[in-house]
Amino acid sequence: MKNILFFTGRELTVEEMQEPIPDLHHFAVQPGVSDEPKCQRCGNETNFSSHPCARCGKECLYCRNCIKMGKISSCTTLYRWTGPEPDVPKAAGILHWSGTLSPGQKTASDNVLQAIQQQKEHTVWAVAGAGKTEVLFAGIATALSEGRRVCIAAPRSDVVRELAPRLQNVFPNTPPAALYGGSPDRHTYSPLVISTTHQLFRYTAAFDVMIVDEVDAFPYTFDHSLQYAVQKARKTESALIYLTATPEPSWREDIQSGKRDATLIPARYHRQPLPVPSMKWCGNWKKSIVPPAVLEWVKTKEKALLFYPHIETMEKALATLKAIDSRIESVHAADPLRKEKVAAMRRGEVPVLLTTTILERGVTFPGVDVAVVGAEDRVFTESALVQIAGRAGRSADCPTGEILFFHYGKTTAMVQSIEQINEMNKLGRQKGLLDT
Repeated sequence: MKNILFFTGRELTVEEMQEPIPDLHHFAVQPGVSDEPKCQRCGNETNFSSHPCARCGKECLYCRNCIKMGKISSCTTLYRWTGPEPDVPKAAGILHWSGTLSPGQKTASDNVLQAIQQQKEHTVWAVAGAGKTEVLFAGIATALSEGRRVCIAAPRSDVVRELAPRLQNVFPNTPPAALYGGSPDRHTYSPLVISTTHQLFRYTAAFDVMIVDEVDAFPYTFDHSLQYAVQKARKTESALIYLTATPEPSWREDIQSGKRDATLIPARYHRQPLPVPSMKWCGNWKKSIVPPAVLEWVKTKEKALLFYPHIETMEKALATLKAIDSRIESVHAADPLRKEKVAAMRRGEVPVLLTTTILERGVTFPGVDVAVVGAEDRVFTESALVQIAGRAGRSADCPTGEILFFHYGKTTAMVQSIEQINEMNKLGRQKGLLDT
């Protein structure tokens, strides 16, 4: 029975299947690469190469697009479970949460619930820190209690790791399976799955409710195969919920014109305005790495995030700043101690954490101040700067926070990010969602 649960909704290569492999009578099979050619796992139709294959002894075509997930070649067979799905216990949907939704959250929650019940698509556009996760609770509870399977997908593993314990707490009868590279849950089954969008390559027609968090985040917006994976992983009859704090311009236009069914939450649940960034010229930071203005700012901070555009400059800055306080640390996507450093920051053991854009979203540190060095760099787009600013003032106990854009010249992205935050505050006041 354990193996059957594991296979439900999955589409796997023979190398990915658990031992012992059950009766293949309950599996549909297809080649990994079709004749067109097309990768049947990720949908790639252009990015292929060939090599002498040790498995089949021929010159074999393989997909380069999803090779990090394991090789899919012409002689690969994909196995998809077609047997019965396990029942979802009614107790799975029991919600253990005593919080109260703000008026903006309640409207979004009702609309999400309706979309799930009607198996439709809906977008929640909510400012960073508005409480998007809480907006999902009622819809998830209803879906699980009705025996449906739910997936929350996010582009980054940090978001998955942040969401998993929160969902575990509110749905204690349904421990979620958290799926990301190297996850200990990757061989388990649950009717509630929290997954990186990359892990969805291994699913087909598995979920009755698909929720995509941070839909505007890299790499999801730029990688059509990840969008393909989301569509492949959901059932034909299913609900699709998108969550975003910074929708891309085309989505923003569709939402504002009514072409896309959406709910806008322009204010945070604690009814305080979004902290607005200030811009401060710091000179040529590429030469000095830690300009005097930045150095003075760091010296005054007990809990702060300091964003750098590139790993190389960040690591040089770390060497300088550690001379001031040896507890200061840095983190980036390839850092093997990334998880531990973020946890140490939460415990108050790290006063200032230098970071790349890897922490621009999906993490919460109450009472944190935020600064960006080299805010004019092209990596800091309008949406990235809005998200970075959104790290400050997220909790009700600490609803304010300083945000500084240190720069060597203003950019349109910097100006527009501040305009967007001011516009959300204006809308929040107009809708009566702010106290000040």
